[in-house]
Amino acid sequence: MALLDAGESIKALASYLGHAGPGFTLRIYTHLMPAGEDRTPRASGGLFPSRGDAV
Repeated sequence: MALLDAGESIKALASYLGHAGPGFTLRIYTHLMPAGEDRTPRASGGLFPSRGDAV
């Protein structure tokens, strides 16, 4: 969903949509969320080694 991708919280989105809770919203809309493979490493800011790095 565009709102989640823009940084809105799942809790706020659930409330806006009138859902009982964020779990329901995630179950319904997970397939629309962008894949995190590219975003997760950027969001972590280098806290974790990437898959290709030696440990």
